[in-house]
Amino acid sequence: MKPTILAVEDETALISLLRYNLEHEGFNVLSALDGKECLLALTKHQINLILLDWMLPDISGIEICRKIRRHSAKKDIPIIMLTARSEEADKVHGLNSGADDYLSKPFSYSELVARINALLRRVQTISMDKLLSFQDVEMDITTHKVVRNSVQLKLGPIEFNLLKHFMENPGRVYSRQQLIDFVWGQDIYIDERTIDVHIRRLRKGMNFDGQQNNLIRTVRSVGYSLDLAEG
Repeated sequence: MKPTILAVEDETALISLLRYNLEHEGFNVLSALDGKECLLALTKHQINLILLDWMLPDISGIEICRKIRRHSAKKDIPIIMLTARSEEADKVHGLNSGADDYLSKPFSYSELVARINALLRRVQTISMDKLLSFQDVEMDITTHKVVRNSVQLKLGPIEFNLLKHFMENPGRVYSRQQLIDFVWGQDIYIDERTIDVHIRRLRKGMNFDGQQNNLIRTVRSVGYSLDLAEG
């Protein structure tokens, strides 16, 4: 599968150039014109790397970077900061906020592609053979595949992230608000009942033939956990 890059940049001309050059190199490219679009895209798509402009109209790239690093579901996505700032102090500030790399504008597209490939190789090495398992469910973090009884499950990005969180913490009960904070982040308002909808979708995806045990347990008045549940 082609890696997907999210380009967060408010200059539409630069977005067009990034898309043209990166798609030519074999990447899928999604775009966001501001911080809110960036954070929304992260909930809807599986992103492999983010190109993040420092100066955005609503939320600075620095603050977005910090939000992503605080959000455990997305905290490991590589981030390259793109900025017109070239002072060493600015570079240090960007890297300290959680960026993996820093590129000053104007930049060479060949250098950008080289840095993207280097970061993706590093992530692949770190994630290699990372497999989660619980009962008859196996999740491959690297390929984003979930298999149950040798059948690959069809899960959306939110359901995948919920299941990943549960599988990393089996038996632990999470409130709806804790799950919202994990999936969407602490600074976005989401109605708590939205989690119930995604839990139902997750259960449906895991019970692909109607014969599987329900592993997502409802804890009355508290929330949900990954465990052998009744019904």
